[in-house]
Amino acid sequence: MAALGLRARVALAAAVAIAVAVALLGVAVLAVLRHELDGALDRSLRARAVEVARLSAATPRLLLAPGALEGRLGGSALFVQVIDRRGRIVARSAGLGGRLVPDGPATRAALRGRRAAYADGVLGTDPVRIYAAPLGELGRGPAAGGAVVLAGTTRDIDDVVDTTRRLVLVCSLGAAILAAALATLLSRRALRPLGRLASGARAIERSGDASERLPVPPAHDEVGTLAATLNAMLASLERAREAERRFVGDASHELRTPLTALRGNAAYVARHGADPAALADLEADAARLSALLDDLLALAREDAAAPAAGELVDLAALARAAAEDPEVDVDAADPVPVRGERQALERAVGNLVANARRHGPPGGRITVTAACAGDRARISVADEGPGLAPADAERAFERFWRGPQARGDGSGLGLAIVRAIAERHGGAVRVEGACFTIDLPAAPVTELSRSPRTTTAS
Repeated sequence: MAALGLRARVALAAAVAIAVAVALLGVAVLAVLRHELDGALDRSLRARAVEVARLSAATPRLLLAPGALEGRLGGSALFVQVIDRRGRIVARSAGLGGRLVPDGPATRAALRGRRAAYADGVLGTDPVRIYAAPLGELGRGPAAGGAVVLAGTTRDIDDVVDTTRRLVLVCSLGAAILAAALATLLSRRALRPLGRLASGARAIERSGDASERLPVPPAHDEVGTLAATLNAMLASLERAREAERRFVGDASHELRTPLTALRGNAAYVARHGADPAALADLEADAARLSALLDDLLALAREDAAAPAAGELVDLAALARAAAEDPEVDVDAADPVPVRGERQALERAVGNLVANARRHGPPGGRITVTAACAGDRARISVADEGPGLAPADAERAFERFWRGPQARGDGSGLGLAIVRAIAERHGGAVRVEGACFTIDLPAAPVTELSRSPRTTTAS
């Protein structure tokens, strides 16, 4: 089955299912048919036995008259045999010829037990259904106190059942063949869009161009949903590839500047000897390069890391830790618990404070606020500067982006790292003017109180 194609498996499954269903229906029909035909035969035998009993009671001499016991069941002969109380034959159907109705349990039940009974037997080469009923004492005829034994052939019933069985078998095979053909046709039409999707995917694989798109079928079904999902994935891959190209280009440009300065200062020292100014420049260039590489590694780690689950972290404690800087004011009276990685969240808050210090007015105050709002935990960092314009706020968290009023030698990665950390913790970061806010899912305060070791900033 595993080696068969999807189309063949669907056709085979449909054929087997239809064949089994028709076969089960046929078995049920045969059982009902056999039961009804056997019941009709039993009722006919019983009705004929009542007629013979009446004849024996009313005019017993007629039992001996030729043709009195003859009868038919449909198109088959009905055999009648009348016996006295000792089991001796009193009268019998001419159709029996030299044969005798088998003396079985039904006859013994009628003679000895004085009760009617059915039995199956064989008359010559014909299977028969036997019915024996006791005769009353009325009439004082030769059969008084005896029994009437009737036999009706079941060959016609067997023929009807056999014919029906063959018909069911033929219908089952025909239905299976028809189901396989229809399933093949329908699966071919249903899988045709998948074939086009596979061809389009192979073409994109060969070209390596993530900007290409797969054909979307006009029908709004599961295949159309699959095509739309794959196209959305290709669009995401295209954006990721473009972001990677932009990141590599920006990183190359940003790394080139401190490396060029570092090489220039090193060449100056090699030619003119070391002096305090040159050594200070070398040290500054090395520190700038180190900070840039550290930011790049931090951003790469955030991109590759799994979603954070981690330990309980109190954002209020992180805010109070930032108050060690004399320029920072803190508004965080109540605990603000979240689940995450303490070091990553510390870095995010530290980056926001460093950003406020770098872009706020000289000597201005920085305010760090931590609070819960429903099921959300927020920590905000604001400076006293004019903040970002709405157009710049949309680009503030892009990698290597620096505002037109930026001061200092920042890498342009600090806010991008903040966004990556917030998103990995299931939250987001936004900016309104000079206030940057990290919004995260809050953990219940009761968990923070029950925790044997509350995680705070060190």
